[in-house]
Amino acid sequence: MFAVIKTGGKQYRVVAEDVLRVDRLEAEPGAVVEFGEVLVVGGDQTMLGNPTVAGATVAAELLDHVRGPKVIAFKKRRRKNSRRKRGHRQEFSLVRITEILTEGTRPSPTPPPRPRRQAAPKPEEGATGAPNA
Repeated sequence: MFAVIKTGGKQYRVVAEDVLRVDRLEAEPGAVVEFGEVLVVGGDQTMLGNPTVAGATVAAELLDHVRGPKVIAFKKRRRKNSRRKRGHRQEFSLVRITEILTEGTRPSPTPPPRPRRQAAPKPEEGATGAPNA
């Protein structure tokens, strides 16, 4: 199942467990945020919104607040000894999509625990303590 959501003036196609970088959201890391502007919900049956799908929301866990790369705006007027240099770093929020909800259901208050990957087994050592070759 997928959904198309709108946040920060941009549209994103999302699936559960996707990690997105969206414009900064006003919430603390670890909180559950809801995106109410769902334009399309797809899967077995596709629901198109007019402009949004009624009763559909997308729940996500806010992972972190980050800043993008520095963009430098340098303006120079030749022969006038006029220069201006300004820098800017856009602020973003990293979110992980947890659920795509339809028909007015509410998201779970805490994000579900993520399954952890098993560590790869270490190579066995020989009698001398050196790895087998």
